[in-house]
Amino acid sequence: MKTIGRRHFLQAAGATIAAPALAATERERVLRFMPQVDLVSLDPHYSMTNVTRNHGGLVFDQLYGTDSASRAQPQMAEGHTVDDGGKRWRIRLREGLKFHDGEPVLARDCAESVRRWGRRDVLGVELLRIADEISAVDDRTIEFRFKQPFPKLPEALGKPGAYMPAMMPLRLAVTDPFKHIPEVIGSGPFRYVASERLQGVRNVYAKFDGYVPRPNGTPDRGAGPKIVNFERVIWTTMPDQGVALAALQKGEQDWWEYASQDLLPVIRKDGNLRGEVLETEGNYIMVRFNHLQPPFNRPEMRQVILRALDQADFCAAVGGADPALQRPGAGFYPQGMPDATSAGLDAIKTPLTDAQAKQALKDAGYNGEKIVQISPADYPNVRMANEVLADLLKRIGINLDYVSIDWSSMTQRVIKKDPPENGGWHIHMLNVPCLSVASPLVNSRLRGTGSEESGWYTSAKYEELRGQWLLAEQPDDRRRLAEALQRECLATVPLVPGGVTLQPAAWRADLEGVLGGVPKFWNVRRRA
Repeated sequence: MKTIGRRHFLQAAGATIAAPALAATERERVLRFMPQVDLVSLDPHYSMTNVTRNHGGLVFDQLYGTDSASRAQPQMAEGHTVDDGGKRWRIRLREGLKFHDGEPVLARDCAESVRRWGRRDVLGVELLRIADEISAVDDRTIEFRFKQPFPKLPEALGKPGAYMPAMMPLRLAVTDPFKHIPEVIGSGPFRYVASERLQGVRNVYAKFDGYVPRPNGTPDRGAGPKIVNFERVIWTTMPDQGVALAALQKGEQDWWEYASQDLLPVIRKDGNLRGEVLETEGNYIMVRFNHLQPPFNRPEMRQVILRALDQADFCAAVGGADPALQRPGAGFYPQGMPDATSAGLDAIKTPLTDAQAKQALKDAGYNGEKIVQISPADYPNVRMANEVLADLLKRIGINLDYVSIDWSSMTQRVIKKDPPENGGWHIHMLNVPCLSVASPLVNSRLRGTGSEESGWYTSAKYEELRGQWLLAEQPDDRRRLAEALQRECLATVPLVPGGVTLQPAAWRADLEGVLGGVPKFWNVRRRA
């Protein structure tokens, strides 16, 4: 699809911002949404970005869904049985499930989808490692045979974060997971309308009339029945925050995913708008390193950044002026999550002064080598965090090459192992939902396996402790192992915590049924 400039699109469309309000009939049929950033990848097994995860939630479905209490509930699954001491699981699909091309959802589609997802997601890789077999017993029954008990299978298949374990037709599921699927066909509540896509500007979804919601339960995050009340959902990318707010105020847009924290007082004063934090767990700010490239391949260098960073600076930059939206003091698992711990954090509670950090860099063997930091110009929250990091690096004597690029280019660059002079990178900031990094089970940013998601961090000790955590049944054992994992992170520094911020969303007051958590486009409806 040809990419066109935003200005030209608005001109061609009759300058949407100046257009009259939508006709009443269209407002009843269409939900207009402004995502946090442009949708680049349409394949939820290929990309771990938040925006691809949100797209995946419309188009694809999961065997299990995660509710607000972080419990995995059957979604496509009718239920499951567990035998052989926890080493054999059989998952039964609900009746009537269909793909968007009209074909029935079969167990073999799901088995192959799990295998494809498992080759990209670090949790999935572990699932495949201990699985002797993933097969279809019949058209509605998927069987997992494991080498050892795997009690967290529903949580794995219902994970809410990056690399969504999406179910897709067999012909797509056999696609190399390191290549994009050739078409977007799922079994979720919406169909993707590829013919209406304008890269960088617009994505369109249509209600899938063949979708069969769960017959019972209450909609709760990714769990419960997914009842669709709009015929179409249209995403419009609006990186300019002032333009986005104006469109929302005029009724030309209905829902703004990442409303500016600084504009929240204006939004809350407008009787036609609502402004609230939907992702109440917050978003986790982090410094990511390329562990393959000098000088950050040495833990001594990463230690300096850990000890010099002041989380309050990053939380203020991203969270805006309201202290209620800022939560500095995060460890390697976000505060408020079950596995969060303060173990060892006293050592980094008081940041190094600039002079102390300069000396620490010298002691770590830094000799003024050029450091390449990459930052997305069109993603406000992540850009602001990167600007604070750049200021810190310059103050402590880093020879910095700050590269500002668009989000689409950045998502491609961060997966490159190449040296920075050949298109790679050294360091950058990222902002991810706390739920996606909440525990050793789902946190793909903290794995010692040399995975792409962790910046190719390697630690046999971290993996050993994580393996023990996975098997821990008693709360005291789980807590003890979470503390040990954090101390290993403090010693080896896979990443640097930057704090937690709360991100408000904004929507028109005539919308009701907006669910908490990441954007869900079911249950929401327009008040008559």
